[in-house]
Amino acid sequence: MSTCSTGTITIRPATIQDSEQIRQIYNQYITKPVTFEARIPTEEEFRQRVSGILAFYPYLVAESQGTIVGYAYAHAQAQRAAFKWNAELSIYLAPESAGHGLGKALYTAMLHLLKLQGIKTAYALITVPNKASQGLHERMGFKLEWIQPRAGFKDGSWHDVAWYLLPLAEACEAPEDTIPASEIDPSQFAQILADANQMLKS
Repeated sequence: MSTCSTGTITIRPATIQDSEQIRQIYNQYITKPVTFEARIPTEEEFRQRVSGILAFYPYLVAESQGTIVGYAYAHAQAQRAAFKWNAELSIYLAPESAGHGLGKALYTAMLHLLKLQGIKTAYALITVPNKASQGLHERMGFKLEWIQPRAGFKDGSWHDVAWYLLPLAEACEAPEDTIPASEIDPSQFAQILADANQMLKS
């Protein structure tokens, strides 16, 4: 798949070779309740995690002069077969890259790709309060469905989690099966990346 440059930042599909740089960004959040993990996964654990996601879902990175400065991916919202028309999104940016429209560009591309996969509903789970993440999701059209109280205990206190939802397509009576991201038409995939990168120029 082609990569479309936007000057200093390029949004492109992630590869397994990116896993360590992605892990280093994730490591900057591991001590915060943004994630409920208590320790940073090892290089091999994280590599396997990235590989598992790439097997079906979109995984995008934002790169600046060879350094990954942000990433977004989708994954299963729940494991049972009947949930497969849902996907949960995650996004992490290097702190210095936040607040410049990168999150919007990554998410815009992700949502278009999920639609092409046949995903009907996108979810985002956000530890609250998190004004930056909540603001991004609300600007992208996500609606707050409910707040899960005391969802996790970390750093000596309980934290609530907000469930956000965005319908991507009509929930018809006989939905077509979903497809892996690798089966999306390459020209459509490339155009989505081009459009996302153009957003960073404007």
